[in-house]
Amino acid sequence: MTTNDLKSALSSAGQAHLWRHAESLPSPHRDAFVGRLLDLDWEAIPDLVARYVTSAPPVATHAGLQPAPYYPCDPESPQRPYDAARFRRAGERLLAQGKVAAFVVAGGQGTRLGFDGPKGCFAATPVTGKPIFQVFAEQVLAAQRRHQRAVPWYIMTSPLNHDATVSFFRRHNSFGLSPADVRFFQQGVMPTFELGTGRILLAAPGVVATNPDGHGGSLRALWDSGAVACMKSRGVEHLSYFQVDNPLVNVFDPLFIGLHAEAPDSSAQMSSKMIPKAGPGEKVGVFCRAPTHRGPRTVVIEYSDLPAALARETNPDGSLRFQAGSIAVHLLSVAFVERLNTDPAFALPYHRAEKKTPCIDPETGSAINPTAPNSVKLERFVFDALEFCGSSIVLETRREDEFAPIKNAAGVDSAESSRALQSARAARWLASAGVEVPLKDDGTPDCTLEISPLTAASPTDLRGERLPTRIERGASLAL
Repeated sequence: MTTNDLKSALSSAGQAHLWRHAESLPSPHRDAFVGRLLDLDWEAIPDLVARYVTSAPPVATHAGLQPAPYYPCDPESPQRPYDAARFRRAGERLLAQGKVAAFVVAGGQGTRLGFDGPKGCFAATPVTGKPIFQVFAEQVLAAQRRHQRAVPWYIMTSPLNHDATVSFFRRHNSFGLSPADVRFFQQGVMPTFELGTGRILLAAPGVVATNPDGHGGSLRALWDSGAVACMKSRGVEHLSYFQVDNPLVNVFDPLFIGLHAEAPDSSAQMSSKMIPKAGPGEKVGVFCRAPTHRGPRTVVIEYSDLPAALARETNPDGSLRFQAGSIAVHLLSVAFVERLNTDPAFALPYHRAEKKTPCIDPETGSAINPTAPNSVKLERFVFDALEFCGSSIVLETRREDEFAPIKNAAGVDSAESSRALQSARAARWLASAGVEVPLKDDGTPDCTLEISPLTAASPTDLRGERLPTRIERGASLAL
């Protein structure tokens, strides 16, 4: 697109104010601003404004929702027995063949934690204070050692934290991984639109207001960055997707991988893990079976969108009927990610959020600090890809084993609660290996414990390790 083409495109898209603003800038700043405008997709923007900004999409009724089927933690459960050993072997085989890579979404900052830097750099473990990135790196390194294969790790950053993240890995020598096996790329952004008019806002003179395009944008970023091409060249067929705030995530779960790849009801396109919800009001998405124009599909309904009456429904045993809570852990086939990016029929929808966005008046340059929502931000959600699967499986996992998110400075889902959960899991693993672990009256460990992924990825990995016979009360021990 030439500069003249841009002027015409802006006018046709109802964004002529951006050209007038460009003309008001001094030459060097004008050229840079025009260059940024040329990077935007002006063919798509008018449709986005019409569908999501100047009019809100219709609210889904969620009629016909049913609980999503899932594989229970206990493979011998009468609810749905399955051959866990068979699927675990299948997962181990895929790992040994180098067909599985790790993919972490790590575009966030630690602002809510009172931490100045990328969230992955935050000290997360209860004894040694390892950063979250190191916990994941040790899982990748452990998988490489176990299977004698290089395992690639793809890390999606954001424009806000990309340089700091890359520098952090360089300072720490990629935590023992080969830099050739760690690939960084940035999340995409969307322009922020003015509520009501659909005009693109300006954050400052010569600066378009933008917002991250959501975790669903990670699938586009994989494609645009060349990461998908890299995976294909390395023979990677499946991608383990997780988010940066959960240091207990099991990145390479052979049972999950095997079910995803070989379960009879899996299309091997996208699979998910779930935990039973703690209560009807827990703020996690819920796996449901929903009618779609493609037929019945497993989908995630956001907690705020699940009708309250359904959220409270219970089974005869008192458990929640809609209990399958999403922990943002998925497996995706590389072929499926490629199709999501190349087949227009597989394009993920956008979600609309009204926000208060500081900006400037494009005509006068004066600052605007809104006291009420003045903007619409658009983002995509990764779980919306489930609707495009031929079939999708869900595996139950134990909250206490795999879900200890760090989101808040204090209270629920905080660094403190996560460290306590990490220590409690280490205590259970050690107790299962015959170590005497002191407990408080409430059953929690009366000590602080940490087990590196390089030491054990599961309780069975502790067999044969040189372990203490007992832990002293009040001790602080890292293995």
